[in-house]
Amino acid sequence: MLDTFGKINVTAGRVLLGLYFFLPGGVSKVLGYEGTADYMAANGMIFVPFFLILTIIIQLGCGGAMIVGFKTKAAAFLLAGLTLVINLVIHDFWTLPAGELQTAHETQNFVKNLGIVAGLLVAAG
Repeated sequence: MLDTFGKINVTAGRVLLGLYFFLPGGVSKVLGYEGTADYMAANGMIFVPFFLILTIIIQLGCGGAMIVGFKTKAAAFLLAGLTLVINLVIHDFWTLPAGELQTAHETQNFVKNLGIVAGLLVAAG
């Protein structure tokens, strides 16, 4: 049983995770659709329009669901899966030359996303 402070923390964590996927995730992909599509294509992604639209739908829908507390466990689990796929396809630092700035950047994004996945899995229960 969570005390009041624990309930506040769980709610704040859920809302912050939801905002992370709703705003910089979904909304920024809608507003910067072409740039995001180009970035995905440059990283070897296939069927870019399909996967970009699917990603936007998942990030907006599940991010919004987490913000308001609707089907939180399912939304968090779906976002965790999506984030893992994005990590493996887009932030594949192991394919880049060692010592390059881009390699360090992708490694940082990969590890950051693992932390986000961990938080999502906790939220998914």
